[in-house]
Amino acid sequence: MNILLRDYYGKRRLTARQILSDPLLFLAFGFGSGLSKFMPGTLGTIAAIPVYLFFMQLSPTYYLLATLLSIAFGIYLCEQAAKKLGEHDFGGIVWDEVAGFLVTMCWLPFSWQSLIAGFVLFRLLDIFKPWPISWLDQHVSGGLGIMIDDVLAGVFAALLLRIWF
Repeated sequence: MNILLRDYYGKRRLTARQILSDPLLFLAFGFGSGLSKFMPGTLGTIAAIPVYLFFMQLSPTYYLLATLLSIAFGIYLCEQAAKKLGEHDFGGIVWDEVAGFLVTMCWLPFSWQSLIAGFVLFRLLDIFKPWPISWLDQHVSGGLGIMIDDVLAGVFAALLLRIWF
């Protein structure tokens, strides 16, 4: 028995090996970060940092395009992962955190301070889900429902960070 990983995932009782060997689930689980028993959303956001560091090398227009593609792809990805797990919005599905963090960091000039502030602010908004994030989380289903609350948390975090920085 592993203290860091679950014995199985979702109602279909998939193993960590099954998730890591399925490309769709591997991505949905944030490159494996969502396998953790503890704080999978936070670990999924940490997994988003290298993706952000890669995307930030792009022009602002291409960064936005890549972020929008990660959201559109994420709707499909999360929907399929939920079906494979037999469970809607299973905690280990963390692609929504990856996309939400990319939204958070949109058009922010890079600094370690902005990276840390973006991480903390996004996580707080994602965890506490102020209105209307909480309403969307409860009323939208499917892949869009899994993604929309994190994307909106990212939008709110981005707006607050733009004011701050």
